[in-house]
Amino acid sequence: MSNKSHWENIYKEKGPQEVSWTQEIPTTSIEFFNDFKIEKSDPIIDIGGGESKFVDFLLNKGYTNISVLDISENAINKTKERLGEKSTKVNWIVCDINNFKPNRNYVLWHDRAVFHFLTSKDEINRYTKNVKSYSENFIVGTFSTSGPKKCSGLDVTQYDKNSLVKIFEGDMTLKKFEFINHTTPFETTQNFIFCSFYSK
Repeated sequence: MSNKSHWENIYKEKGPQEVSWTQEIPTTSIEFFNDFKIEKSDPIIDIGGGESKFVDFLLNKGYTNISVLDISENAINKTKERLGEKSTKVNWIVCDINNFKPNRNYVLWHDRAVFHFLTSKDEINRYTKNVKSYSENFIVGTFSTSGPKKCSGLDVTQYDKNSLVKIFEGDMTLKKFEFINHTTPFETTQNFIFCSFYSK
């Protein structure tokens, strides 16, 4: 089964309370976002936005230049339905992150829970190059070395502060990092590391 088929099936068959990554309020993403001074018209992209409510926060705060990328069209359609008329204010991108070729620069690139699904050196290098080339500021939330070794039946890559800094250093500088325990809808705990970076 391809990655796309896998995720289309997940979002077709399961509701938000049946998947581990659901957050009613994406508190940590919001806190990290608020550390940056982002103008209302600045271009922002949410990678793997799926059914995340980070886009709700951005819209409610009056941000007007929002893109949401997800591999699953089913996930995006569910979010469009949830947002109703507000969904017309968002640029929706259905694309596997491995095939994403940005055609613009973003003031902020946000990714909660996509980066750890990249398990090959080529995938990680391609992603890293896009972040460094097309974003001024970057927020990533990914499984820590104390987090799960698999998610949704797929292998993942775990990270600590040093490994993330090593990957993104050079073109970007670490701004902040924090370890977070995410409680899933079924009362299990997953440990994430969140880091933010800014361009030098």
